[in-house]
Amino acid sequence: MSWLRRSFITGFFVTVPLVISVAAFVWSFAVVDGLLGPWFTQWLGREVPGLGILATALGVLVVGAVANNVFGKRVLQRAEFLLLKVPLFRTVYAPVKQLVAAFSPDNETGFKRVVLVDDPHRGMLLGFLTREFTLEGAGGERPARLAAVYVPTNHLYLGDVLVFRESAISYPDLSVEEGIRIFLTGGMAISPRVRIAAMPAPGAPREGPSSGPGSA
Repeated sequence: MSWLRRSFITGFFVTVPLVISVAAFVWSFAVVDGLLGPWFTQWLGREVPGLGILATALGVLVVGAVANNVFGKRVLQRAEFLLLKVPLFRTVYAPVKQLVAAFSPDNETGFKRVVLVDDPHRGMLLGFLTREFTLEGAGGERPARLAAVYVPTNHLYLGDVLVFRESAISYPDLSVEEGIRIFLTGGMAISPRVRIAAMPAPGAPREGPSSGPGSA
């Protein structure tokens, strides 16, 4: 009975993620293929499974190739500028684009790097550096260098934006991809030993490390 219980529990935790992943993949395939699949079926006179998702992937590839071209980039920027004039479209498109861009490793305006902050009210917080700025005080006070930190809460796409002084921020040797993985796994992806990187000099680029977390 002990062997059966242990084997069942092990099999459960191996099978469930596999089944969920396969089901999500099949569902995504059916949804995307269903966008253009009926049109191809009517055009060809017979159903070709996967042709809709193939056409969608080719369309995304073409848009990416056009966006990387100087002329195409200008055309897309102009089209985006005109579409943002539409009130309803603007309220949906702008936040979605900013959210997707924040998680893109190739976007300079997205998450800059993973940071660790000691908050006196909430303890040690792991988050993403999103913006650095200078707060100019009134009455001749000395300007303060501050940093905006995005701290995910219940979901990676939901969280709090907190502002800290740069002196209160530490920079663990973690890439943005590793930080996202840590939040997606509920902290289980954190390495047993994480090294704190040296604080960047003022005005120096704060790009994430190219390698994984180092040993202390």
